[in-house]
Amino acid sequence: MNNTKALPVGVVLMSFGSPATLEDVPAYMASVRGGRPAAGELVTEFQRRYRVVGGSPLIRITLEQASALEVSLNAEAGKKGSYRVVVGMRHAPPLISEALTKLASEGIKRVIAIILSPQYSPIIMGGYHRAVEEASSVLGPYATVRVAGAWHQLPSFLDALAQRVSEALDRFSPQEREEVPVLLTAHSLPKSVVDREPGHIDQLKETAIAVAKRVGLSPDRWWFAYQSAGHTSEEWLKPDLKDLFPSLKAAGHPRVLVVPIQFLADHLEILYDIDIAARDEAEAVGLDLVRIESFNAMPEFIRALADVVHREMALQV
Repeated sequence: MNNTKALPVGVVLMSFGSPATLEDVPAYMASVRGGRPAAGELVTEFQRRYRVVGGSPLIRITLEQASALEVSLNAEAGKKGSYRVVVGMRHAPPLISEALTKLASEGIKRVIAIILSPQYSPIIMGGYHRAVEEASSVLGPYATVRVAGAWHQLPSFLDALAQRVSEALDRFSPQEREEVPVLLTAHSLPKSVVDREPGHIDQLKETAIAVAKRVGLSPDRWWFAYQSAGHTSEEWLKPDLKDLFPSLKAAGHPRVLVVPIQFLADHLEILYDIDIAARDEAEAVGLDLVRIESFNAMPEFIRALADVVHREMALQV
């Protein structure tokens, strides 16, 4: 007899992961590359970047997000233990398989897995699905596992992102607040990948448009751009945010606000790619770069994650 609905609901927050130490960088990069070791100079460069930012806080922050989400869900349910939230990473411990094993050890049979990227793509996110499928047998018979789809237009997510933008704009003078150009950025991808999955880019742009409307940005004041292009010879999506800096400076702007719409926590793509590399590029043309604060464990963002859980539970058979 299937009594899974009487048991606690398990939630797995899934992200890419990050190396715990500089010594872990080669293994991490090989995992990202499907088991193929990265070239020595590339490993050295990424070790340098991690050293510059003091290591990635991604796993620590994701654990904090999981803890906050568990508290929020159980408070809503009115009963402690109604939900159990754990973390599973694709390329670094704690792995997705370890997260599902932990839930299995607690007798949980109903699981919602959330990829910590609001925009969804079956191709780009396929590795998460495979990891969940390969490990889900540990939950035993009668278990149900659902991987959440896109939540890039979820009102609570858009509200939280708009709040972060408004908070950043409030740090400018009244005149600058109304004039500073805004770059809404997403992780660049190889053009060959996007040609097979154009809907993913549509979702990114839908998020950008929705946030701009919520904040009240006029169409001539914001741009959609990419960041964090990979270190390969193939063509990556354009424009890169740094490509826009010269024209913004030429138009007379002294400052620019960068708004990552896809990244949900501080990690290398934020702390190095924007705060160091992009800022250096901006300063080179005379621009002052300002970035919104990342969500991390922001209560409004945790509310959005709870809404994803409730939506997926309603869809789970």
